[in-house]
Amino acid sequence: MPKPHPREFRDDVVAVARKGAVPIGQVAKDFGIFESCLRNRLHAADVEDGVRPGVTSSESAELRELKRRNRLLEQENEVLRRAAAYLSQANLPGK
Repeated sequence: MPKPHPREFRDDVVAVARKGAVPIGQVAKDFGIFESCLRNRLHAADVEDGVRPGVTSSESAELRELKRRNRLLEQENEVLRRAAAYLSQANLPGK
């Protein structure tokens, strides 16, 4: 997989494509990227700017972090549940 372009390069390409003076296909060709890549970048930029509905990168990062934290808490909860079951078995009479 090729290395991703620097952020400044992507922002410049999106800015040129948004001006609309040149067709998107030509802008992609001039910058040496695929047209589909440019269209994806334009879509992502529209979502980030609030022009289109969707999940922004900051919201996506926050959601990933919350899911990670949730998994960790579920694991801790399972450990505590098992410990409680073990300790309750140890306190039964007749053992």
